[in-house]
Amino acid sequence: MIRVLLADDHAAIRAGLRMLLATADDIEVIGEAGDGAVAVANARALRPDVVLMDVRMPGTDGVTATRQIVEEGLSEVLVLTTFDLDEYVFGSLRAGAAGFLLKTAETTALVDAVRHVAAGDGVVAPEVTRRLIAELSAPQERNGGGTRAGPARSLPADLTPRERDVLAGLGCGLSNSQLAAELMISEATAKTHVSRVLAKLGVTSRLQAAIAARDAGLA
Repeated sequence: MIRVLLADDHAAIRAGLRMLLATADDIEVIGEAGDGAVAVANARALRPDVVLMDVRMPGTDGVTATRQIVEEGLSEVLVLTTFDLDEYVFGSLRAGAAGFLLKTAETTALVDAVRHVAAGDGVVAPEVTRRLIAELSAPQERNGGGTRAGPARSLPADLTPRERDVLAGLGCGLSNSQLAAELMISEATAKTHVSRVLAKLGVTSRLQAAIAARDAGLA
């Protein structure tokens, strides 16, 4: 079972998410939180596989809560937002969230996203993937005149050729299964390579690795 913690300051939304996730026989909602501080506390106590995190909450917001949860290795975080371009979403992804979906996502998309994140894959709402990566990459990629501000970002010297291939795949948004097919390796091996690439880059999410790949000219 995939164990999920719901974090949203609106009880009605939490109830709706619980009902949607109940349609999947491999997902179990194990707890709820009405603000970021409670989300962190519950993540420490319950150790869920995935936290569905709202970004705008009173007190400790979703960005801060995401950073704490990821830094402590408590759970993967999937951000849910009402807005498809939201500074809080960008902050959450920089803080290490595995991805985000819009709250208008269909039930199937939500369930699939939870499964993918629990399996170690990143998920980004398809409506905004290109705009999101462009927004996050812009400070490194371009100067005021619209051209690359400097040389491509250098990568860790200890990245192996295979890990560079994996990083290039992450830059193209490939999942673990797609990486495995592309590189003709097992999915378990692909997942291991991804973990090593993230560690060597010093990042906590596949999206951050994808941005690094783009900055380095690999994607």
